[in-house]
Amino acid sequence: MAREIARIVGATKREEGYFEGGGYAVTWAFGHLVQLAMPDGYGIRGFVRDNLPVIPETFTLIPRQEKTEKSYKPDSGVVLQIKIISRLFNGSEQIIVATDAGREGELIFRYLYHYIGCATPFVRLWISSLTDKAIRDGLRNLEAGSKYDNLYLAAKARSESDWLVGINGTQALSIAAGHGTYSVGRVQTPTLAMVCARYWENRRFTVEPFWQLHIAADGGDGDTVKFSSTGKWKEMEPATVLYNKVKETGTATVTKAERKEKTEETPLLYDLTTLQKEANAKHGFTAEQTLEIAQKLYEKKLITYPRTGSRYIPEDVFAEIPKLLAFIGSLPEWNGKLQPKAVPTRRSLDGGKVTDHHALLVTGEKPLFLSKEDSTVYHMIAGRMLEAFSEKCVKDTATVTAECAGVEFVAKGSIIRQAGWRAVYGKENGEENNSQEETAAIPCWQEGDTLALKAASITEGKTKPKPLHTEATLLSAMETAGKEIEDDALRQAMKDCGIGTPATRASIIETLFKRGYMERCKKSLVPTEKGLALYSVVKAMRIADVAMTGEWEKELARIERGELPADDFRRKIEAYTREITSELLSCDKLFARRDSGCKCPKCGAGTMQFYGKVVRCDNAECGLPVFRLKANRTLSDDEIKNLLTDGHTKLLKGFKSKQGKSFDAVVAFDGDYNTVFVFPERKSKATSAKRRK
Repeated sequence: MAREIARIVGATKREEGYFEGGGYAVTWAFGHLVQLAMPDGYGIRGFVRDNLPVIPETFTLIPRQEKTEKSYKPDSGVVLQIKIISRLFNGSEQIIVATDAGREGELIFRYLYHYIGCATPFVRLWISSLTDKAIRDGLRNLEAGSKYDNLYLAAKARSESDWLVGINGTQALSIAAGHGTYSVGRVQTPTLAMVCARYWENRRFTVEPFWQLHIAADGGDGDTVKFSSTGKWKEMEPATVLYNKVKETGTATVTKAERKEKTEETPLLYDLTTLQKEANAKHGFTAEQTLEIAQKLYEKKLITYPRTGSRYIPEDVFAEIPKLLAFIGSLPEWNGKLQPKAVPTRRSLDGGKVTDHHALLVTGEKPLFLSKEDSTVYHMIAGRMLEAFSEKCVKDTATVTAECAGVEFVAKGSIIRQAGWRAVYGKENGEENNSQEETAAIPCWQEGDTLALKAASITEGKTKPKPLHTEATLLSAMETAGKEIEDDALRQAMKDCGIGTPATRASIIETLFKRGYMERCKKSLVPTEKGLALYSVVKAMRIADVAMTGEWEKELARIERGELPADDFRRKIEAYTREITSELLSCDKLFARRDSGCKCPKCGAGTMQFYGKVVRCDNAECGLPVFRLKANRTLSDDEIKNLLTDGHTKLLKGFKSKQGKSFDAVVAFDGDYNTVFVFPERKSKATSAKRRK
């Protein structure tokens, strides 16, 4: 972006760390150059119970740190760039702030500005795309820097609250555990709690069989209409008795017939979270991957600002839509998909629901030389624009209820009268219901009509648990703080009450992977033994309360709107920090330590210690962990001792796979002392690590 702005303002001379020319110097940051100091910046070192909670009276800003073997040190490249920026800031008449037009972009500049101790006045370049036209228009309409003071205060409050909860929570839980480091966070822990809660709900679900009856009625002209019983039976015998009666009767009587027109509104435009959800559901992209692609497309001037939380556009942008739709229609991928319509549908038009940035749009720049993945995301956005500004979809629907042998049956059907927005993708539309009962035409039967049956059948089904979370469903849960809401407009209304923000949710999910708390199994998110162990400790605590985290997000949004003083929020979050620190420190009884009497099989120097959910080597340089919970089964003390002394257990029963199937296996160490399953038929081929002598 710096290079594009420099070209437009005439700063064509390249210097170290900036461009110069035309009366301008254009410099840049690479991420957060300045950060909040860690506890050792306040003279607090190590994890010590008496030091908690750590609540600085005033937070200290320092240059971004990089990790060394034993500690952290200032990043030399960052320090050099800060010196360059400091000289340019203090030697200028005015600063034009052109960082990302959002909460984090504002914080990047303000932290830098305050760290340098700069007093030079500044104005704000606030744009939603990086096209030359958008940049030039923005430079002609610079805004007062003070207009974004509340945005900065909200960003600062978020940064400090994450520090307070993350630092104190992690230290408190790690101290209570007495071994290892257990990372917790204001947003990451409630997110993990949702993944774990869904996991246990799925695994503990009891599958029950049921039986259902079906009939096929003569619809005339050789057509067949299929009905299903409205009731289901938990036992086969009564269902079979009724099935035989239905077969003997041979006819059904219509008891109710309803026909009506159904209108399906156009979908709203994409915000980042909705784009991430659909890219995951339809194409298997991770949330992080979709954000990275969207950022690339933005930097290539192909789409508008990606980190938006709005699915609406204001009136001035709506005026540009016909031109953008014509551009999309000219692309080979969308040839013939643009519906001739004088005025685009206005459902996605609502300036009152646009805060920092409007919904995602293409800019009208030609998408050339894109990778397959980049092209996929680009055309998702283009296709959604065609859908959003098309006509509504209109269907004629029919529901017919019939009775046979005392059993009530129902058939449903629909015919699309006006495809409207559904014509954009046609049969490929992922939201189209493909079940036969929802697409078949129903004859114009009336109440009292007698239907001749062509066939009857009985089927056995099984109840199903809620599926494990995918990134798409987890993003939905984060968006609504765990509440299940299907309606797009209602979800949008709740955006201030979700956990995380569109810009941060992907990184929160990735953090849980990096911390070893969950893993991907195809599209499903599965908590690891470590994640489940943490959840078992904190699930009833405030640190894992999803609804409360949603309330914190609501408070931050109020700061941004100027409705809540930042100092009030600070007092509340400090009180909350004290509460969760006390809660986590008090859970040391859950980590009660017992000596197993077994040497560590990995290092041979330490002794393995029993804790609540884990067995760990007490040698600080080793710390080998062995989690008790394996595939929905907890290993006993004796089973753990067998594993530690022999390198494997005996054949154990009662494990349950990720697909819910029971199995028997031996638990053994592999060559790296990770635990693996060895199955009976393969036991002779398996090798397991033996304890070092």
